[in-house]
Amino acid sequence: MRPAIGICGGLTEASWDAFTQQAVLLPLSYLTAIQRAGGLPLMIPPDPELVEDPDQVLERIDGLILAGGVDVDPAVYGAEPHEETETGSPRERDDTEIALVRRALELDLPVLGICRGMQVMNVALGGTLLQHVPDKVGHSDHRRTPGSFADADHDVRLSPGSLVARAAGEEVHSTKSHHHQAVQKIGEGLEVTGWSAIDDLPEAIEATDRCFALGVQWHPEVDETSRLIAALVEEARAHQSARVPLAGG
Repeated sequence: MRPAIGICGGLTEASWDAFTQQAVLLPLSYLTAIQRAGGLPLMIPPDPELVEDPDQVLERIDGLILAGGVDVDPAVYGAEPHEETETGSPRERDDTEIALVRRALELDLPVLGICRGMQVMNVALGGTLLQHVPDKVGHSDHRRTPGSFADADHDVRLSPGSLVARAAGEEVHSTKSHHHQAVQKIGEGLEVTGWSAIDDLPEAIEATDRCFALGVQWHPEVDETSRLIAALVEEARAHQSARVPLAGG
């Protein structure tokens, strides 16, 4: 059986056919990247019950991906919103993902955070976020064209021997970027292992005492040459083979 990869979806208003309604959405590129790597993607919607008991879903999956999306609510990490912060997003997604990733790390379940997902990992472990990157670095090259990955490539330097370098298969990695926020204070137990070649902005974090706990600020799901999602699925397959079946399973 394919390892089950839980991936969190965002709550937003969407239109299709004659309808405009609240919907849970994920870009198809995440799902096809998981499938291409041999995993079975299972979308996890925001769910207040998972905040209280994340094991309800974590017992059923072999790996967890936190996808990109809108800005994390600054109140989660004790900050006031910057004028460029995308406010108004339902808090349910933040709360659900933070509860899931905290518990997944406790269980040593393989975790990959992508863009916003890296930021969620950091905040879940007590870190904070830089709410508008251009304020610090003086340019907008990390999100050159909002809503597009066109002309979005830049290199990231990866720490030798780190999980991210092993997963990428190299120590200088070309990435596709689309973000205006970044990690600031690093969360407890996390280590920065990747830096932008443009300006040394932290672009990869990992928990070195876990089997596979990695956050990257770029978007491997839109790069068919990237090995990162395949590395997560491979680790999830190892977890699957060691997992005790659920009662009646």
